[in-house]
Amino acid sequence: MGMSVTISVATEQDAEQIFKLQYLCFQSEAALYGNYRIDPLVQSLDSVRQEVVSDCVFVARLGDEVVGSVRGRITEDGEACISRLCVHPRLQGHGIGARLLRAAEEALAQERGATRFRLHTGRRSEGNLRLYRRVGYQTVGTSKGTDGVEMIVLEKQAGTYAATA
Repeated sequence: MGMSVTISVATEQDAEQIFKLQYLCFQSEAALYGNYRIDPLVQSLDSVRQEVVSDCVFVARLGDEVVGSVRGRITEDGEACISRLCVHPRLQGHGIGARLLRAAEEALAQERGATRFRLHTGRRSEGNLRLYRRVGYQTVGTSKGTDGVEMIVLEKQAGTYAATA
């Protein structure tokens, strides 16, 4: 690959690259469900900018290019909600998603006091489910997204890291 991928906290200047990457990465999810109105595809750039400022957002960089991102925030009940994990299609399968997830988990636990993490993914998203289970998440329920997609809800305790790749 030549250069190594680095993980760092996102800055406001990253918002546009995160927005474009998210749009690219979630096309395959939209195709899987036959629904191109899924939440990540209809989110506005302004909304992404607000999340970069207020939430715990990490990016994976290859040189100056943002090639992955993840967001986390603390909910009213004190749980950490992790969302919008995405890695550029050409770099998937190299452990970048697991590294992003771990960076978000560590920051949410250390800086914001999270003791439990929760995330969700579409029930047909087998690759996502494999990753989440490999890093210690367990299915705790199901839900339906605002976009109508059937979701699987997964959780794990802070400090439980199975694999990282």
